[in-house]
Amino acid sequence: MTPDSGSTTDHPAAGVRPGVPGTAHRGITLASSVVGAVIVALDGTVLTVAQPAMQSDLDTSFARVQWTSTGYLIAVAGLLVFSGRLGDRYGHQRIFALGILGFGAASAGIGLAPGIGWVVALRVVQGVFGALSQPATLGMLRAAYPPERLGTPIALRASAIGIAAAAGPLLGGALVAHFGWRSVFFLNVPPALAMGAAALAVRTPAVPEPPTGRPSAGGGLDVPGACLLTVALAALVHTLVSVPGTGWTAATVAGLVVAAAAGTAFLRRQRRAASPLVPPEILGSPVVGAALGILVLVSAALLGTLFVASYFLQRTLGLDPQAAGLRALPAGAMMILGAPLVPVLLRGLGPRRTAAAGTLVLTLGVLLLARLGPESAALPVACAFLLLGAGFVTVMVTATAVVVRHASAASAGVAGGLQQTAMNIGPTLGIAVAATLMSVTSGAALGPPLTVLAGFSATGTLLALRLPGHKDTMRAVRGSPADVSPAPSER
Repeated sequence: MTPDSGSTTDHPAAGVRPGVPGTAHRGITLASSVVGAVIVALDGTVLTVAQPAMQSDLDTSFARVQWTSTGYLIAVAGLLVFSGRLGDRYGHQRIFALGILGFGAASAGIGLAPGIGWVVALRVVQGVFGALSQPATLGMLRAAYPPERLGTPIALRASAIGIAAAAGPLLGGALVAHFGWRSVFFLNVPPALAMGAAALAVRTPAVPEPPTGRPSAGGGLDVPGACLLTVALAALVHTLVSVPGTGWTAATVAGLVVAAAAGTAFLRRQRRAASPLVPPEILGSPVVGAALGILVLVSAALLGTLFVASYFLQRTLGLDPQAAGLRALPAGAMMILGAPLVPVLLRGLGPRRTAAAGTLVLTLGVLLLARLGPESAALPVACAFLLLGAGFVTVMVTATAVVVRHASAASAGVAGGLQQTAMNIGPTLGIAVAATLMSVTSGAALGPPLTVLAGFSATGTLLALRLPGHKDTMRAVRGSPADVSPAPSER
């Protein structure tokens, strides 16, 4: 392999270990990770604004338009972990380049699609490529940065995603108003091409990791295990997405049964397979399991609360959608501004206390919203959303850093896939729970659904107690030389 210009393998600079990525390589890797994550996040937020215009222009039903979201979610959720495994085996930058270039091509195809059938089909294709790119955005960071320096790049990635989430509806509304719904998909194409080309131009230097006695990431891909996990997650996501519209019917219950059966079969196979899809170091890790559980719970609490809050702002307070969005703006602002501060908290407090504090702040924000009524002024509403944003970003950055740090570099893609899966399952679960409880209470009483969602984030506090403390983290960093090495080379 010929080292690229960002490698220090052949000509190490003073004070730089041979084989460790140089500053140029890390800069390109960070840019690819951040922009790649933003492209996917922005695509999801602008789509919600574009769907009404799409329905009118293509003369189709609301149910068919909703499949542009549902089909994408099912494809992404079902393939994230397997895509992460592909990155561990063949190189995260190669898989990221394939994913982001395919995502851009599918976006261009949607912009040119003649009918809703083509749009839905291409959204599924876009979901497949999105699943390829997203675990790699974390896997590349794990390969380029030592564990003790992962907090800052992960926080920058989270902050950029927050900007995309906040700007998406505004940008999408402007594009749809002036250029039509197809323009929101063409928006993805230039940055996708640029990031795909940048990823292909950079290679991670080859640094052998010390033997661990565990199966290598270069082993079998465990296709049967991947199929079982895909069936389980696809059935679960489809069921959760369907519940708000259809309620708990025989079909939705059957979906849960299929998800449970496939999930159980997957876990049994992982314990017996010679080269499991999810390595034992991750599957059997209580720390990683707790961090993933926290991500599911807090994302369910946040998105479920935002779903309920939209009804409160528009139906109870009588605000129009734009005014409602402005009232919720403190949450997005805190995600953007708070993310860079989380690494500072992690260094001073450790993951356990940082995550516990974040879940408590999020819980307080949900409970504050639950106490608001028609007479509520703008200030308490803003305070509630500020607490939501501050608590969520604290937990998300902390738990993500724990998941990525506690996986070896050879399993970083699987860890990233699991993190992304948790961040997909959580919101669908939260919205399904909120919608179900609101239908039971006729949407008039916001207290019951918000109280249940506060229980989700409070449960996350209990899981946070299973994360490493500050002393444990520092001892692990000092005593684990393997963690300082990047992943195997992008061959």
